[in-house]
Amino acid sequence: MHPTSLREAGITHLRRPVTIRAAALLARLSLTFVLVLCSLASARADPVESNAVLHVFWAETCPVCIRQKPWIEDLESRFPGLHVREMELSRSDQFHALFQDMAAERGISAAYVPTLMLGPRIWIGDTPAQRTEIEAAVTALLAGEDLEAGHSDTLRLPVLGEVDATAASVLGLTVLIAFVDGFNPCSLWVLTLLLGMVISSGSRKRVAVVGVSFLLTTALIYGAFIAGLFSVLAFAFALPWVRWGVALFALGFGLVSIKDYFWYGRGISFSIPEGQKPGIYQRIRGLRQQDLSTTALIGATVAMAAGIALVELPCTAGFPVVWSGILADRGVSGPGFMGLLAVYVLIYLSVELMIFATAITGMSLGRMGQQQGRALKLLGGAVMVALAGALALKPELMDDLAGSMMLFGAALGVAALVMLAHRRKPMQ
Repeated sequence: MHPTSLREAGITHLRRPVTIRAAALLARLSLTFVLVLCSLASARADPVESNAVLHVFWAETCPVCIRQKPWIEDLESRFPGLHVREMELSRSDQFHALFQDMAAERGISAAYVPTLMLGPRIWIGDTPAQRTEIEAAVTALLAGEDLEAGHSDTLRLPVLGEVDATAASVLGLTVLIAFVDGFNPCSLWVLTLLLGMVISSGSRKRVAVVGVSFLLTTALIYGAFIAGLFSVLAFAFALPWVRWGVALFALGFGLVSIKDYFWYGRGISFSIPEGQKPGIYQRIRGLRQQDLSTTALIGATVAMAAGIALVELPCTAGFPVVWSGILADRGVSGPGFMGLLAVYVLIYLSVELMIFATAITGMSLGRMGQQQGRALKLLGGAVMVALAGALALKPELMDDLAGSMMLFGAALGVAALVMLAHRRKPMQ
């Protein structure tokens, strides 16, 4: 049909070139819109590509991590440009390799939680000072500033060089607690009694065999006891009330020890029961038999030491409970705990090792009297009460060496003043 006839018939001619151009334009606009949406979705789905990423390695069994978690969530809401990537380590090993790699890149060991990493910066633990530093670092990073590499919590110590301040604070607290624990009147009474009786044999070799066997057995049993105690507390400390339970135990233990300074032997006491002492005397006297061979002497000493260690556990359990609770509260575990346990046992034995060295070199040794034992009870009790208060009310006080030393110094100072006040007054 001719075009004129089509128009006359009321039929409009289809203008295909115009229609094709419109369709192409619409397609381009649609494609652009889709790409923009995909870009926005990708940005939301994978914000880890941003430089402002705070990597948080934590564990459900770590009370410090649980305490820190609300602040972490609030941090992300207060800084819209910040992305927090939380990686839980106790339920699976999904993030263990990443934790190891990122820690190695920054020159630290992947041993503690919580560990926070923002660019090249690292924070271990949770203290008010650290929170302030993290917020300042986030602000600087979002403003386009470069963060300096390094660990904000490092100390430079003689011989050891640069060490992590959190690890140093735990190590320092371990040394302080173990050292005070080493002045335990029960274990020192047994050791001085044992060495004094063996010295009377006149044989330096016998003193050496008995002393070494006794100390090694004590170290093994005490170390095993603390390890078992820690394994329980490390699991239980995920419950908020356990911290208060440990603090109440420490408070009770400390108050009973202080009571023994004023009213020794009255009421409840964490000491070797009087009924057990005749048996201890008898077993120690058996080591003086001249006909015992070296092997028999070692066996008899080990058996005696194991029995006495079990008897005196109620007297020595206070500080290990508090120390284990503090480590569980800080999330220490694995090789880190084993290393600290070795330090604890060694420091605990240091006082007994000095007594042993004195005995074997001079072949003479005095015995601990009741007055010295009461004084040690007061010192240990004062420190225990101070630790109970800090654990329950202000645990961050023990987050650095200065705070820990101040706590111990104050407790020992108060105990010294009490003894000074009673120096001329006879104790009941």
